[in-house]
Amino acid sequence: MNQPMRMIVTIVERGAGNRVTAAYSKHAVLAHFRCEGRGTATSEILDILGLGSTEKDIVLSLTTRDAARALMRALDDDLGPALRTKGIAFSLRLTGLNSLVAASIQLNTKLEKNGESAMKQSNSSLILISVNQGFTGPVMETAKKAGARGGTILRARLAGAEELTATMQMRPEQEIIAIVAPTERRAAIMEAVNAAHGPRSEAGGVVLSMGVEQLTKI
Repeated sequence: MNQPMRMIVTIVERGAGNRVTAAYSKHAVLAHFRCEGRGTATSEILDILGLGSTEKDIVLSLTTRDAARALMRALDDDLGPALRTKGIAFSLRLTGLNSLVAASIQLNTKLEKNGESAMKQSNSSLILISVNQGFTGPVMETAKKAGARGGTILRARLAGAEELTATMQMRPEQEIIAIVAPTERRAAIMEAVNAAHGPRSEAGGVVLSMGVEQLTKI
C-alpha cells in the first residue's frame, strides 16, 4: 500500500551536510537535495540555543511517512549526537510528488518492523519570507520583535513573474528567510512582516507558512 510522502528539512552547521545524507541513507531515507544558507541569529543567541555557526548546510530529504517518523525518532535518540553537529530537523507533509519519483522511493524504502510507536506532534510552523536582496536585516528585526527567535537565509532568483514585478516592488534577486516558530506566534510574525515589508514596500516581501509535522533539535 502506498504511503503518504514527507519532506525532512535538516539545517546544520556548514560542512555537516554530507554526514547527514550518509546517516539518513542508512535509515532508509535515500533522496536528498543539499544547499547552503546562513543563519540570522547573533552569536549570543546561537550560544543560548546551541546552534553553532551562522553558515549552514540545508538538506531536503524525500521519503515515506513511516520512514520519516522512524528517522525523527532516531534523531531524538542516538542518531542526533552521532552526527557531531548542531541544528534542527523537521518534517513536512507533501501534498503532491511525481508518481515515478514517489514509486521509486516507496520501492527502495525498507523499514524493519519495530512496532508502532506514538508520533510526537509538533506545535511549530515553517514561515517562508521572500524579500528583495539586501532587506533580510530589517525583515528579521521585524520578525524578532513579533516573536521569532532566528531564521535561515537562502539566495534565490525570481523567475517567470513579470506580471508580479510590474505591479509590486519585487526584484529578480531575492533572498528567502526560513523561520521555524511556535504556531501560536505564526500569525503575529506574518502580519508584522507583511505590514512593514509587504509586496508594495521596498522590500517586496511575500510571506507564507506551512505546518511542521515533527521537529527535533540535533
